[in-house]
Amino acid sequence: MMETQALDFPKINAVLRTNGTGEVTINGTSHAIEAADEAAVLSGALRIITETAAQLGRPVRVSTTDPDGQGLIIVSPEGVVSEAAPIKPTPKREQDTLPVTAAPSLEMAKATTTAAPVSVPDASAAEEVPAQAADAAPLTFSAAVTAAPAGAPARAATAAAVEPATRRSLKDTSFLISAPVLQPATRGWRGVLSRLGFRMDPSAEELAEREDIRTVSQHWPGPRTVAVVNRKGGANKTPTVVMLSAILARYSGAATVAWDNNESQGTLGWRTEKGGHDNSVLDLIDSSKALLSPSAQAAEIARFVHHQTSDKFDVLRSDENEEGDHEVTAEEVDIAHQVLTRYYRLIVMDSGNTARAANWRRMIHHTNQLVVPVTAIEDRAEAARLTLQTLESRGGHDGELARNAVVIVSESTDAKRSMSGDALKRAKDEARRIADGFAPHVRAVVRIPYDPALVNGPIRYDALQPATQRAWLAATAAVAKGF
Repeated sequence: MMETQALDFPKINAVLRTNGTGEVTINGTSHAIEAADEAAVLSGALRIITETAAQLGRPVRVSTTDPDGQGLIIVSPEGVVSEAAPIKPTPKREQDTLPVTAAPSLEMAKATTTAAPVSVPDASAAEEVPAQAADAAPLTFSAAVTAAPAGAPARAATAAAVEPATRRSLKDTSFLISAPVLQPATRGWRGVLSRLGFRMDPSAEELAEREDIRTVSQHWPGPRTVAVVNRKGGANKTPTVVMLSAILARYSGAATVAWDNNESQGTLGWRTEKGGHDNSVLDLIDSSKALLSPSAQAAEIARFVHHQTSDKFDVLRSDENEEGDHEVTAEEVDIAHQVLTRYYRLIVMDSGNTARAANWRRMIHHTNQLVVPVTAIEDRAEAARLTLQTLESRGGHDGELARNAVVIVSESTDAKRSMSGDALKRAKDEARRIADGFAPHVRAVVRIPYDPALVNGPIRYDALQPATQRAWLAATAAVAKGF
């Protein structure tokens, strides 16, 4: 019964070593344990886990590693321990596993094992009995599993013999609660019941969404640059830039800019809001000395970028002069990137279709995370493959970007109107085939469902269907994990 109530949140790992040390890790936070013997280490580990279960008000599942191997246990708020799954078979030992009895206190007990059950000794006896017999079997988490009669749950046993409690150092004590508090469900029928006053734990899907939100809400030390690349036009580069920028800006609150690094004229400006001016990247480059001066103020960048009022990020447009023939150089990319990293934490770069262009190659030099979008069309996928192959063949920084890339496969085609029926099914099947093909070669692949709000016109996050928003959140989280 207890096991069915335990969730995978928080993630708890417990390690018991034969050298008198151990470790309990709760959602990435490590608690080191050192003691005179294995029994005391086991006692300390179970105390930390029991406190966590008590804070949550429910049992917790624990992955264990000890001299017997790996296993799973369930620990209740009352300290009752049970097996969640069969532990690896215990290797044959010279002596059988030693029986244990419950210690009076999980917090202060120091326990020892002997070849036969013994009662708690007095102080003089404790001095004469060694902490653990030289030929005794190593203590494991399975020894703590409570074997109580039905209807009479017992405390988790930690060892057979208990030495007198000793004073602990204040350095090893903290009154702060390290385990996060699990908020009740907010989605689906669980959320409805929680709002009615019946506290319900969130579903696995809601927990996954919360984790994605936590991932994209981080602030990383130093600026981060994301390059969105595919040498084929119509591969969904611009919508990808807009969606990544919107989600990072909305959730993290970090200053975020989407930069159209097309060598001549790009389309990012066409699909986003226009500010009260016509300035582009060339104007920013011309004013770079003033923007980089010590006296420059943060608000001055607004004269060169176009703010997205609902999605909270800025856009640096490419040169849109129809009569101009200027192509952005590598040096100009360096200047623009230097300015933007002065004013923004996150830079998401749109790109042209020429991987040999100077500005394209210089963009790669500044990139921390590569994103390769494709649609459910085979030539877009082939262009993406060639783009990754080119970068991988260069080795070094370029090759590492290719291996760590995130591929985003959209279930869309070149159709300029809404898809449905057989056309939508074919696009889904093709997107699945393409995603499976890329999976062995990159760090992550995410599929995005078809959404008519991404086909034409300005792109707004709020205009997307809920399933599309969720998919883009997952995609952005996959990107952020590369930061």
